[in-house]
Amino acid sequence: MLSFDYTAKDPSTGKTVKAEVQADSQSAAIRLLQAQGLVPLDITLGKGIGSARKLKRIKVKDKVLFSRQLSTLINAGLPLVQSLRNVSSQTTNKSFKAVINQIITDVEAGSTLANAFGKHPAVFNSVYLALVSAGESSGTLDQALERLADQQEKDADIMAKIRGAMIYPLIVLAVMLAVLGFMLVKVLPQVKSLYSTLPGATLPFVTTALMAVSDFVITYWWVVVILVALSAVFGSRWGRTVGGKRFMDRMYMRAPLISPLFMKLYMARFARTGTTLVASGVPIIQVLEITGRAVNNVHIQDSLQAAAEKVKAGKSLGDSLAGDPNFLDLVPNMIKIGEQSGSMEAMLAKAADYYEKELDNEVKNIQTIIEPVMMVMMGIIAFIIVAAVLLPIYGLAGQSALTG
Repeated sequence: MLSFDYTAKDPSTGKTVKAEVQADSQSAAIRLLQAQGLVPLDITLGKGIGSARKLKRIKVKDKVLFSRQLSTLINAGLPLVQSLRNVSSQTTNKSFKAVINQIITDVEAGSTLANAFGKHPAVFNSVYLALVSAGESSGTLDQALERLADQQEKDADIMAKIRGAMIYPLIVLAVMLAVLGFMLVKVLPQVKSLYSTLPGATLPFVTTALMAVSDFVITYWWVVVILVALSAVFGSRWGRTVGGKRFMDRMYMRAPLISPLFMKLYMARFARTGTTLVASGVPIIQVLEITGRAVNNVHIQDSLQAAAEKVKAGKSLGDSLAGDPNFLDLVPNMIKIGEQSGSMEAMLAKAADYYEKELDNEVKNIQTIIEPVMMVMMGIIAFIIVAAVLLPIYGLAGQSALTG
């Protein structure tokens, strides 16, 4: 099926419409437009959505703006297709604009909005589809889209804080490696040539060891580059395998220093996503399935799948999650209170707020701890390098004093 860009006139409104349509041929595209009551003015073969996506990545802020604009227009009483066209005309991201135009075509052809979104899984995840589907079914699509925008903003804010906490140590690590590389490639070879001209110079072990490393890096630098590249490629591929992801997800949950951060991140993400889904009227079993994917940790997803089976058997969700090592105790306790009081949405929202605040504190704690740790590491490396250079000098000075 081909993609065509068209300009057509809508006789009912007198407005000119520019969008995209999918058809087997140009004549088929014209017939499709005429069947929709449009008068084609111009129609040309387009590049298609696949090509458009390569032009520019669709960012979270683009989707947040799309959700809010669409929610506002629908709430104002505009028809869905007209609302989508208005949003499309205000979208500057060419990739996203192409996706929206395809959604317009699908909706005009009789598809539901959720099904039209479902054709673009790289843009709209399972949480998005579930909320839109629930909103369409209950007639509260504008509210569902508003909740989605809030959810996306909170998720983006949390991830920005975590990335911010990781930037400083990465920068310091890069500086440390750069300094170490400069010393190995430039400074130590000069030290070696200096001491080789001095009779009776006995080099200490630390100097000999660093010079051996320096010689290897200078002579076999291409081996080092190949090993680093292969490690990066195969490490990345292994991390995407089932076994690799299970290992990495377990490490995030158990590793010292970072495990409290990631556990609170997972709990906040579960509670916030659950709040949004429950508020939109999504069934609890579907809530567990969707939040399991949204949390992005296979072990927590396994726990939620096991909890879903227990809920199907008649057990309450709070009791199903109680005692699970992959969940912090507050979450099942808040769920129990919500089930008993009939305020599940409110209790999940409180849990989400609590863990989001705890996450802020955890990020600050890690930043506070990492700074002195990195400084100590830099000091140790600097001490080793300085010792490797200066110890032989002190040894020669001592020999001169004895012979003198």
